[in-house]
Amino acid sequence: MIPVYEPDLSQLEEDYLLDAFRSGWISSKGEYLARFEETFARWVKVRYALAASSGTTALHLALLALGVKPGDEVIVPALTYVATANAVTYAGAKVIFVDVDAASWTLDPKDVENHITDRTRGIIAVHLYGRPARMNRILPIAERHGLWVVEDAAEAPGARILGRPVGGIGTIGCFSFFGNKILTTGEGGIVTTNDEQLAQLVFRYRGQGVSMTVTYWHDLVGYNYRMTNLAAAIGLAQLERYPQIIAAKRRLARWYTERLASIEGIGLPAPLDWADEVCWMYSVLVPRRDEVRAQLAEAGIETRPFFFPLYRLPIYYDSTAYLPISENLAKMGMNLPSSTRLTEEQVDFICTTLSKIVRKTKPVEFTTAVWPAQVAEERSMVIQAASHADST
Repeated sequence: MIPVYEPDLSQLEEDYLLDAFRSGWISSKGEYLARFEETFARWVKVRYALAASSGTTALHLALLALGVKPGDEVIVPALTYVATANAVTYAGAKVIFVDVDAASWTLDPKDVENHITDRTRGIIAVHLYGRPARMNRILPIAERHGLWVVEDAAEAPGARILGRPVGGIGTIGCFSFFGNKILTTGEGGIVTTNDEQLAQLVFRYRGQGVSMTVTYWHDLVGYNYRMTNLAAAIGLAQLERYPQIIAAKRRLARWYTERLASIEGIGLPAPLDWADEVCWMYSVLVPRRDEVRAQLAEAGIETRPFFFPLYRLPIYYDSTAYLPISENLAKMGMNLPSSTRLTEEQVDFICTTLSKIVRKTKPVEFTTAVWPAQVAEERSMVIQAASHADST
C-alpha cells in the first residue's frame, strides 16, 4: 500500500533527539526548546513563538489569550479539521460556520461579512491543505468590525501571501507539528504573534497560569500545554532541513499537475497568483469520490477524503445549515499520497491508475458552484507556472 503520508525524518533529527535525551533535559525546559522557538519566530518573521503540546492546544491558547469567553461568537470555515472548531468550544464560545470559496478552498470573505453580528469577536482563517486563505481580503473586514484574526496554519508552514509568511499576518498564528504535517515534532504545535501582551498570556496559560515574576505564584487558571525539549529537538532539525523538505513537496506537486492537468473529470487545485502555497496534501476533485477511493485502495493506493462540513458532525449539527461550496468540495475532494518519500515511478502509477478509474466512471460535469469558469481557464497555467518555477 502506498501510504497517504509518511514523516520526512533524517539522521539530523536522530542526532538532535539523542543529544537532548543525553542532556537530561527531557521535559519542558532545555536548550532545544529555546532554540526551536527562537528559530521559528525568525522564520515566520514575528517577535514571539511559543511552543505547545499540539496544534489544537496552540489554538486554545491563542483564544484564551485573546479573551474569548462564553457568549462570544467566532467565525470558522465549515471546511476544516474539527480541531479548529473544538478550540472555540473549549473557550466556551459559539462557532459560526461560513462557506469557503471555490478557487482557494478557504474562508470566503464575502460569506464572513454575511455572518458578523454584535457578538462576533473574531475570525479563524484556516490555510487548508497548505493553500493560504485570502488574508488580504479578510483583514480589512476584521479591521472594519474591530475583530481579531487567528491564522490556523497547521497545514501550511512556509506558505506566503504576497511575500509574507503565514502565521505572521493575522493577530496571532497557530501551527501543528503532528506526525503527518510538513514539519513534525511527533506531537506538537506553536503560537506566533508580534503582540507582547498576547505572548505573555500564552506563556502563562501554557504553564498552569504561572506568574511572569514570582515563583509558584498562580493568579489565573492555566493548563499544562507545554512542548518537551525532546520534541523541540526534532522540530529544530526539521526547520534546518525545511528547504530540502519543501523542494521535495513542490517537486511532488509538479509531478501530479503535469500528469493530471489534461485528464477530463479530474479537478485540480487552482493556481493562486496572490500566494505561494506549500501543498501539504495534493488534492483533487473527482466525481463519485468514494467509489474512486475504494478502487484506488484495491490497487494499493491510500487516499483521504476531504473533511465533512463541520455542521454535519453530531457535535456541531445544524439541520438548517447548507453551505454549497463546502458541501460540494466535501463530496468530491480527495487527498492523494503526498509523502516526500514518493518516487516519480510511484506518482506515475498513482496517476495512471486514477485516470483509468475516472474514465470508467459516469462523467459528472463540475458545476460553477464548485469549479467556476475562471478557475477552469487557469488550469492550463499550472504546468507553465511549475515549469517556470523549476527553471528559476
